[in-house]
Amino acid sequence: MKRFPFDKKQIEKIIRKHPTPFHLYDEKGIRENARKLLAAFSWIPGFKEYFAVKANPNPYILKILHEEGFGADCSSLPELILAEKTGIRGHEIMFSSNDTPAEEYKKAAELNAIINLDDISHIDFLEKISGLPEIICFRYNPGPLKGGNAIIGEPEEAKYGFTREQLFEGYRILKERGIKRFGLHTMVASNELNPDYFIDTAVMMFDLMIEISREIDMSFEFVNLGGGFGIPYRPEDRPLDLEYISSGIKRAYEEKIKGSRLDPLKIFIESGRLITGPYGCLITKVLHKKNIYKKYIGVDASMANLMRPGIYGAYHHITVLGKEDAPADRIYDVTGSLCENNDKFAIDRKLPEIEIGDILVIHDTGAHGHAMGFNYNGKLRSAEIILKEEGSFQMIRRAETIDDYFATLDFAGL
Repeated sequence: MKRFPFDKKQIEKIIRKHPTPFHLYDEKGIRENARKLLAAFSWIPGFKEYFAVKANPNPYILKILHEEGFGADCSSLPELILAEKTGIRGHEIMFSSNDTPAEEYKKAAELNAIINLDDISHIDFLEKISGLPEIICFRYNPGPLKGGNAIIGEPEEAKYGFTREQLFEGYRILKERGIKRFGLHTMVASNELNPDYFIDTAVMMFDLMIEISREIDMSFEFVNLGGGFGIPYRPEDRPLDLEYISSGIKRAYEEKIKGSRLDPLKIFIESGRLITGPYGCLITKVLHKKNIYKKYIGVDASMANLMRPGIYGAYHHITVLGKEDAPADRIYDVTGSLCENNDKFAIDRKLPEIEIGDILVIHDTGAHGHAMGFNYNGKLRSAEIILKEEGSFQMIRRAETIDDYFATLDFAGL
């Protein structure tokens, strides 16, 4: 059974001030989880976690994580500005984007972010825009040399990164143009729960770095192993063992990097889901019950608030507040009001008997939840609220209003 650090009375109190639906985050859980990650990889000199801003682009969350020692992994101009406004600048920002507009590279250069190029043609593109920075990183796409997973797909079908051959050519170009500091990056999985996958990725990257270093006579300052660390969305799933992953990477580091005298090498990662995913939930209230060919529970949230179940068929556990110990002896589809049939949070889900007015907790929405919201069908994005360490609740993003929805339209010109 999934637990949460609040009870029904607390949620009812919030609802009196902030109507459902809303996303709710647990600051204490996020901070403790951040410290756990840093402790697991503390053996690595210069280890850095660059939180994937796309997972939860709220400045309050970014500030919490920056206080814990995290940087920011950004992929757009607004994300760069969010990092800047939160006090994250310089090499605490990793800028990894694709099909990148010139203005975004300009802003990344202005902030002195580490720029991670996605394509070999971007070397010339970046040089014309802002000049080449003192340190440059390339994103590697291993193609058929590395398997992907269900969410991110097979690497050879992905639009991201350099081929192996392009990496060698790209680093030669950089060296000829006077660059002396280099990084290497990859990202080949999403929501992966097999711990050996991340160890194998490190081995692949270490071997590649050794080969490039020898052939081109250069050395790397860091390797970014990307993210993709999964979380246990289902109650029966096992969380990743970070100590196991860390120890496996350490063995490979000592054998390959130290053994080839390429140390010290900094190791970076860019987790998002792993850090905040389990420490957020979507709170929604039951509006309707419908019995036709199936039994439907209609709630006041929709796919606009959490689109993962609708587009991926992703599982999110659901708890009925106040009925945690009641038998799950009913079968329901839990739906929103969007005019799309895939607007469902659960299909054929066993739950306790639900009544109109019940409050549902949809778990594990702390990453890729509110962030993926949209306005299709005129739906308005919900508020975000955080449970602070001392026990109080604070709104960290207000809900959108009808005025917000109409703000970009010109009715006067009709």
